[in-house]
Amino acid sequence: MGPLNGLRVVELAAIGPGPMCCMLLADLGADVVRIDRLEASGLGVAMAPRHDVTARGRRSLAVDLKSPAGREAVLRLVDRADALIEGFRPGVTEKLGLGPADCQARNPRLVYGRMTGFGQSGPLAHAAGHDLNYIALSGALHAIGAAGGRPLPPLNLVGDYGGGALYLAFGVLAALFERQRSGRGQVVDAAMVDGAASLAAMFYGLAAAGQWSEQRGTNLLDGGAPFYDSYETADGRWVSLAALEPKFFAQLAAALDLEARFVARQYDRALWPEMREAIAAAVRTHTRDAWSARLEGSDACFAPVLTLAEASAHRHARERASFVEIDGVVQPGPAPRFDRTPAAAPRRAPEIGAHTDELLAEAGYDGAAIAALRAQGAVR
Repeated sequence: MGPLNGLRVVELAAIGPGPMCCMLLADLGADVVRIDRLEASGLGVAMAPRHDVTARGRRSLAVDLKSPAGREAVLRLVDRADALIEGFRPGVTEKLGLGPADCQARNPRLVYGRMTGFGQSGPLAHAAGHDLNYIALSGALHAIGAAGGRPLPPLNLVGDYGGGALYLAFGVLAALFERQRSGRGQVVDAAMVDGAASLAAMFYGLAAAGQWSEQRGTNLLDGGAPFYDSYETADGRWVSLAALEPKFFAQLAAALDLEARFVARQYDRALWPEMREAIAAAVRTHTRDAWSARLEGSDACFAPVLTLAEASAHRHARERASFVEIDGVVQPGPAPRFDRTPAAAPRRAPEIGAHTDELLAEAGYDGAAIAALRAQGAVR
């Protein structure tokens, strides 16, 4: 099931964007084999497999990568793989004997996907860091936050997942497409600092054109415009208003009973402080759900601000079956969607080493060889 059915991926277990990238591939049908350490290693936040959503859809081989026999077992899987995904610091897989040269010597068609914060080269390549550091260096973090306030972390969506996982998945699939012509694999160097900067491409263009201020919270899309912001309702909840275009703002203004001068001078920045006060006062007159009943589905560019728990229960999400329940855990379903090759329902994340014997058998080991590997402590 899914458009990537038949794609074989080896994932060296890591945290953050690597697992997210492999979740995306697995959701769309790829056979992703996760190479786990023999014991839980503190990667990420400790949780039961059923709660580890970004690890769903895999098979797990638990192996000691420092063991020659364990490394050979991984290389046997690499022999028949289309892609490998790793998220270590530059040079780590080379020291393990699982670097690009090691793997492509055995499988020249292999696409080797590397996920790091700062990239495989450059003065910061070997420095430790996390999402917040990478988006800070890209320029993206500086633009996020309220006027006069500090830069605000946008969860880890911009670096880890937007600039990392998505760009790595895109890069791997692009390399696989190119392989159809050349017959050769290649290395994909996906750096979160690069991806986050790429996501901000439009804003670099606006800044060059003099249409974007470096003062946070003063621009059209960063909460500076009163008609593109979130507002508190009568019950202490929130709604989002994003009526950028005059025709949409006119509908919103009518629903909020705003004065006509606000519509006529929507983009007059001198009027924005007064406009914001008027919008805030109007929104506070009703509850969030009352505004939803009145404005959802209209061209006023409105949506309630939902919690994670509420989002899956919203009528639009239910109608589209946007969320699935796996082993009692409600979570987003596969995206995007395909009309001829729809994705199957994802499987929960595996226990560490749950498929060790199965995967070793697929790699050509017989029962005695598997028992010997286990006796050596090379696999679990």
